[in-house]
This record gives sequence, structure tokens and C-alpha cells, in this order.
Amino acid sequence: MPLDPSFVGRSYPPTPPYEVGREKIREFADAVGDSNPAYRDPDAAKSLGHPEVIAPPTFPFLITYRAAAQVVEDPELGLDFTRVVHGDQRFVYTRPVRAGDRLSVTVTIDAIKSMAGNEILTVRGEVHESGGDHVVTSFMTLVARATAGE
Repeated sequence: MPLDPSFVGRSYPPTPPYEVGREKIREFADAVGDSNPAYRDPDAAKSLGHPEVIAPPTFPFLITYRAAAQVVEDPELGLDFTRVVHGDQRFVYTRPVRAGDRLSVTVTIDAIKSMAGNEILTVRGEVHESGGDHVVTSFMTLVARATAGE
């Protein structure tokens, strides 16, 4: 079933705050094979001008993917997740994610389009620190295979 294009522009409620911990950053850096000392050592991060250890650039995927579940699981949208592949991911930063941040994500459907029998859904996640400061914007593209013509 095709996705409802009237959902473009729809935003979902902000997620509860996610507290970023040093250990989570280290675990993520280990998982992606990045040995940058700024992800583990506060002194290394401070030598680069950061007040605390920072997270690898793709770390926000952890929380923005969870927030995007609001879109994926919205029954009114009509997305058949069994046909979905992750098409693209990118991040636009205001500043790095740091240990101690309490981050919330507000997701918005930016685009729905049909292409070659597939539907392409773009979800934007605005990530803010608990004080309201913007940290990063995530853009996630999901492709629902062979659904446009149904």
C-alpha cells in the first residue's frame, strides 16, 4: 500500500532524554573500530577544546533510530516495515555529542516520494540537549521496496 503523502511535515513528540555516558561512547567507538583517544580519554578531548569526551560522528544513530520508530510504527502512515531497507544516513552537526549530554530527538517526515516502484521516506531528527541547545540533525532515508504501485 502506498504511503500517505499528507504525512510530509508531520512531527512527532520529543523523546525522553537519553543521557550520554562515557562508557556508551567507548563501547560505540569500539564497535565501529575507531581508536580516537578523544572518545575515551577526557584529557585527550580537552586538548582538542572539548569539555568532556566526545562521541564518534555516527553515535547519534543510536537515539535517532529509536526516535524514528514513532514514524515506522505509526499505523496511519501505512509503512510495511518488512519491505524496508535503510537507504541513507547523514548528520549535520552544531557541535559534537559529549558525555553528560541529555539528548532528546524530535522527528519529522521530510519527504515521501515514489521511484521505480519503491517509496522513499526521509525522516529528519532534530537532536537537542536538555537545555534546548541544538546538537545535531539526522537525516535518515528508508526505502520501502515494491510498494508504490500497490
